[in-house]
Amino acid sequence: MAKLLHTDKGWRYEQEKIHLLRAKWHDYCAPTIYMLTLVTQDRLPLLGKLEGKGTEAHIDLTPLGKAVAEEVMLMPTYKGFESAEIYTYVVMPDHIHVLLRVRERIALPLGYYVGYFKRQCSKKAAGMNPPSRTEAMVGEGSALAVHPASTMLFAPEYHDRILTHKGQLEQLKRYIADNPRRLVLKRANPELFRLRQDVQKNGLVFTALGNLFLLDYPLKELVQCSRSLIQAQIDKKKRECLRQADCGVVFVSAGISEGKKQICKALRVAGYPLVILLKDGFPKPYDPHSKYFKPQGVYFETCSNGRLLLLEPKSETFEREEIAQVIAQRFHDLPHHTQRYRFLALNEMTKQL
Repeated sequence: MAKLLHTDKGWRYEQEKIHLLRAKWHDYCAPTIYMLTLVTQDRLPLLGKLEGKGTEAHIDLTPLGKAVAEEVMLMPTYKGFESAEIYTYVVMPDHIHVLLRVRERIALPLGYYVGYFKRQCSKKAAGMNPPSRTEAMVGEGSALAVHPASTMLFAPEYHDRILTHKGQLEQLKRYIADNPRRLVLKRANPELFRLRQDVQKNGLVFTALGNLFLLDYPLKELVQCSRSLIQAQIDKKKRECLRQADCGVVFVSAGISEGKKQICKALRVAGYPLVILLKDGFPKPYDPHSKYFKPQGVYFETCSNGRLLLLEPKSETFEREEIAQVIAQRFHDLPHHTQRYRFLALNEMTKQL
């Protein structure tokens, strides 16, 4: 475990691999709003079972899941953590989300209290005399009140999202409330949510998520929109793209400029399929969370309906000779590690697709 160090900016964790999920720039003793995510050991479905469909979907909690829910509400009673306020939370079969606010400065970093919460949950799990680990792994509906062989119920890490912008709080409240329905969609369309490595097209290599059939769709066009266009010109481009999409065209975009973002949004809202290139955003293949990755927000809905393909180029694709040469002709000696180069490379890739 990482050690707690006291610095001139307060208590912080000593940087070790296990704490790479923490934001190095943030003071974890300061008043802040967080969304915490904790997963069970090996993502076993220990806490509940998904029931219902669509907006009726909900999690039928196991006794252990109910005990975890009760412990969430006890967090503001922890010594030194009384300034915490629980906005909302959800207990899913293999993970929990907790949206909370720390109203006043706390003596020890947030991770100390999260660790205490995890230990309390593990104590409750240990007292429930659960069935064997093997029983927990049998069948999709095996959300039993069990815990793995480890003495800890939750995995060592946890993820925190620090809210910094207006509107994030309400957005995340909706996200948490919508978790069961999203799980229904993901289970109904598992292939659309599986990260695929080394997907190749025209010599380009990508990590991909979504409807792979869109990559080979014969009628594909670029979303082309200069940064110099005024809003009236963007609106005209938007109408043109919508007309083409209505005739069966699938649009491909890196979605970089404001105009391109507006056009892609209009196409998505109208229900037309899209292929979007990302500079980054997918977990790395060796990341244990890559198996459970899913796109966020509106991308999730579009992906679940088979109308989205997300592509993240591999590093060798950014360095591909013909792409580098095209960029060098326009921007001499532009370093390849810069964001500008990578955005220009994405644009060139959309043309080759």
